Amino acid sequence: MKRSTSLKTIIGLLVLVAAVVIVCAYLATVFFGSRGGNAGEQLGATDQALIARGAYLATLGDCAACHTASHGKPFAGGLPIPTPIGTVYTTNITPDKATGIGNYSLGDFERAVRRGIRPDGSTLYPAMPYPSYAHVTDDDVRALYAYFMNGVTPVSAPDQAPAIPWPLSMRWPLTYWRWTFAPSVSATQAPADSGVAPANEAALIERGRYLVEGLAHCGTCHTSRGVGLQEKALSDSQGLDYLAGGLVENHVANNLRGDDLTGLGRWSQAQIVEFLRTGRDGDTAAFGGMRDVVIHSTQLMTDTDLNAIAAYLKSLAPGDASQAHYAYQSAASNALASGDASMPGSLDYLNSCAACHLSSGKGYTDTFPGLAGNPVVNAADPTSLINIVLNGSSEVATRAVPTQFTMPPFGDRLTDEEVAHVVTFIRSSWGNHASAVDASMVTKLRAQTHAQNTVQQH
Repeated sequence: MKRSTSLKTIIGLLVLVAAVVIVCAYLATVFFGSRGGNAGEQLGATDQALIARGAYLATLGDCAACHTASHGKPFAGGLPIPTPIGTVYTTNITPDKATGIGNYSLGDFERAVRRGIRPDGSTLYPAMPYPSYAHVTDDDVRALYAYFMNGVTPVSAPDQAPAIPWPLSMRWPLTYWRWTFAPSVSATQAPADSGVAPANEAALIERGRYLVEGLAHCGTCHTSRGVGLQEKALSDSQGLDYLAGGLVENHVANNLRGDDLTGLGRWSQAQIVEFLRTGRDGDTAAFGGMRDVVIHSTQLMTDTDLNAIAAYLKSLAPGDASQAHYAYQSAASNALASGDASMPGSLDYLNSCAACHLSSGKGYTDTFPGLAGNPVVNAADPTSLINIVLNGSSEVATRAVPTQFTMPPFGDRLTDEEVAHVVTFIRSSWGNHASAVDASMVTKLRAQTHAQNTVQQH
């Protein structure tokens, strides 16, 4: 009896201690969580040149892609963004005073963009890439604010509450996430400017670094996440995880480092520029979230900035220095050409894929992407390839290349096992060297993409 009473006492004390710790942790966020920046700072005088510069900076930051819902008004928010803990909806960033950011001071705007702090002192969900925007300069923040307050049409559109279950929906613990993972904001000067050609290659790379690590926030998608859902690295100086590829909305955002088989090692600077400008480079095409990036951002960038980004990406070392160099092998092509479809998946490839991607796996330049040596095909994670086979994909139509070709979905005519076989065949033919795909992986991804499409439709 005494032992039972003693155990209850210990449990009660532990509960009490836990409650005190939680309350103290909460109070710490209340009293200290909103520190940083100057919420009362005002813009002062502005002009059309500053507003126009801010409009271009918003393009560099790809603000429209996230803050404009499908068929919605520009920057009025409402786009669902699935996360591992639930769905968040992007906010209205038009200057509407009732439902947007019309009452924000410059200081409020800066604190939200670079520090992840809302005007009420609480923390933004890190779906907003403020860890990257912490690198944006004061001058660029001022120009962005001038544009959003004076160059964007106000829209009355109340923000939609996140679909995140309690207690994960509580915002105050996000303050500790911000304190732990978001970098401090420091006053820096942007290397060169969008309208000024860098003096040399080193200056060009530094301009590219500022864009990629800051406004363009490439690491938000192209860098893998840790156990706290934080980017494992926010810059190349923090390690080889930076831009080595990440999983986003059931696609793998490609490895942008110098790896030969899975990254940009075999791409020239000119190819990268062409891809960013047109959404394709002759042998591959944008898919998934990258389509929106091309539509709203990269196709509208200046040649200087496109070359700066490409130069910086080409300066990145491979993530895996031991990775083999790609060399085309014709065995699969010869077998298919001779009518040999004995390899699992090869018959489905002939029936469903070869008309566009050819038995050689080389596709049609500027029309249908090649599969031989394609970094997406050779990625360690086959999610993108499985997703495209199941659900199809359309090439992006751009100002430079308005033609658009669509790959139909094959999920309704191929079983999970058949998809696994054809994807495995693609990943092991023509010199590709990637692991086999199991039918269970296809089953799981089929369910996930169905759920994702359902959310997006509603």
